[in-house]
Amino acid sequence: MDSRDDQELSLRERKKHETRQRISDIATGLIAQRGFDAVTVAEIARAAGVSPMTVFNYFPRKEDLFLDRIPQAADLFATAVRDRAPGEPPLAALRRLTLRLLDERHPLGGVGETFADFWRVVVDSPALRARAREGAEEIERALAGALGEAGVTDPELAAALTVAAYRTVFLGSVRRLLAGDPVEEVAGDHRCRLEEAFGALERAGVGC
Repeated sequence: MDSRDDQELSLRERKKHETRQRISDIATGLIAQRGFDAVTVAEIARAAGVSPMTVFNYFPRKEDLFLDRIPQAADLFATAVRDRAPGEPPLAALRRLTLRLLDERHPLGGVGETFADFWRVVVDSPALRARAREGAEEIERALAGALGEAGVTDPELAAALTVAAYRTVFLGSVRRLLAGDPVEEVAGDHRCRLEEAFGALERAGVGC
């Protein structure tokens, strides 16, 4: 493959990414306004200027249109372990990742000015809540694979405990945001709880 082929491939991939993001953004807006069950895939497709088949090519399930960052979360956790610095323990790399996501107010970081509205939609939809639980399992499997490659003794257990700890901190902060607590206050407590969670995992020898 020559450089021209590489450029064309890169352009196609960029266009695919842009189309996926546009569909997700439109779906998120419609669902946030009217609720998950009130919006159809056909409506989303029309608003995005694509066919319903195209929507399903990018998002196998309707729930994935709203919870579109699950694959990104799985990749981020696995990549943090795979690309960690030489000699850096996997848990240290994961701690660094989660704190960075918090500091950036990344959607996967748990705390942000507009996050309460997003999670209120999830809480109100049994289908979205179920998909979110499945998403946590997908992240756990991806992390277990990376931990296994890193030589961790029991990668499945280590991944399960790590994801459970992060999910507990994450959901605690979401509940506080939904209750109307100040974002900066929640963010400060979120950081403290992350440090406590990873400290507990390290003391227990998780990820060794």
